[in-house]
Amino acid sequence: MYGAILGDMIGAPYEFDQGGKTKDFPLFIAASQFTDDTVMTIAVAEALLDTCEADDDTILAALAACMQRWGRKYPDAGYGLRFMHWLQVQDPQPYNSYGNGSAMRVASAGWLFDSLEKTRHIAALTASVTHNHPEGIKGAEAVASVIYLARTGTSRENIKKYIEEQFHYDLSRTCDDIRPAYHHVESCQETVPEAITAFLEGEDFEDVIRMAVSLGGDCDTLTCIAGSMGEAFFGVSEQLKTECRKRLTQDILAVLDRIEKRRIIANG
Repeated sequence: MYGAILGDMIGAPYEFDQGGKTKDFPLFIAASQFTDDTVMTIAVAEALLDTCEADDDTILAALAACMQRWGRKYPDAGYGLRFMHWLQVQDPQPYNSYGNGSAMRVASAGWLFDSLEKTRHIAALTASVTHNHPEGIKGAEAVASVIYLARTGTSRENIKKYIEEQFHYDLSRTCDDIRPAYHHVESCQETVPEAITAFLEGEDFEDVIRMAVSLGGDCDTLTCIAGSMGEAFFGVSEQLKTECRKRLTQDILAVLDRIEKRRIIANG
């Protein structure tokens, strides 16, 4: 999940269209710090690590509990207003959101399960605790599917074909087509296709990150999503992992290390 977290950190300074829509920028600056995207990615990962063999109701309860606990632990990470309310209530219920939060926190679902069908099912669960609008669920499923397919050796050409056929996202545009008019927007349907396009065009992991940042818009979330897919296809260098770890707290590192260990065991 380094890819998602690095995308969040590197994109964060350029959120709200504060970048220059260019790939030429310093990869890390003082403002390159994690946001709510990382906190919720970690929360979902912890819930799935603890319940991945459990029934759906148990997983859903764990997701809500972990997300509330982590959100309350980091209350100033940058949550939206409706999600902030959800974090505080006694009996949190989904609120029909199609925001891109469901897609930015789903990375672990793409890594932890051994079939695409299971991956998609779990991804839908991770969305449905808050983002139960069809577009919110679709965004989470699509991102988790790309991660699963990328990590299991599927070519980007075939990944693109699968996403177009299964989710009907328009992936015909290039980043050059998207960039001029793209602006800050927080819906899945206007973030996930753009993030996938950055992933499809990037020449390596760092280039995926730079490509995503160059699009502008909701830059931390878009780049978090693109980075999660880029890691699954290209991997992340030890140098970038070190830079990432420098900017994380010990509790976040503990969950990150758990999922990395699980990945190593699963891969033999």
